[in-house]
Amino acid sequence: MSSPKICEHLVDFQPKVNNAPLVCKECVENGDKWVHLRICQTCGDVFCCDSSPNKHATRHWIKTGHSVVISGERGEKWAWCYDDDEYLDY
Repeated sequence: MSSPKICEHLVDFQPKVNNAPLVCKECVENGDKWVHLRICQTCGDVFCCDSSPNKHATRHWIKTGHSVVISGERGEKWAWCYDDDEYLDY
């Protein structure tokens, strides 16, 4: 039995975490709240998840094409590729 194939964006994935505050700046600017946070692995910016009213992480991907985010939640170690709908625990 062969292993499932992983998308090219997540092959040899190494998370990049910056020291930016873990807040969705766009939500803060609008006075909105978020549910969970995601960290873009291309630019390092932090955005709210799709369970949040504004879905800023997905909007960021649509606008920029930055495909991979990681969870910004304490204790969670996973990545998501928007381009390929692919999830990876790391």
